[in-house]
Amino acid sequence: MAKEAVFTMKLEAELRDRFMDEAQRLDRPASQVVREMMREFVHKKEEEREYDKWFRAEVEEGLRELDDPNTALIPHEDAMASLRASIEEIAAVKRANEG
Repeated sequence: MAKEAVFTMKLEAELRDRFMDEAQRLDRPASQVVREMMREFVHKKEEEREYDKWFRAEVEEGLRELDDPNTALIPHEDAMASLRASIEEIAAVKRANEG
């Protein structure tokens, strides 16, 4: 990859020295470690934005469904009973696998 830009930053001397020591222990240039950290940071933030976009769309769809008079709603008690049954089923499988 061709070098396209230089990035200059200020940081504490102790932090710089410790970082350089760790990079050296890995037998890797400090600039390579920084690039990897930057890529990971950017990737993580992109994933967070994508998840947020998906989540908001799911909530909006749920709200539209809730407002739709044709949507069949499940009473809270029924949903909780179904959830408890699923939890009990999973616990039984777990107990069977442990025993």
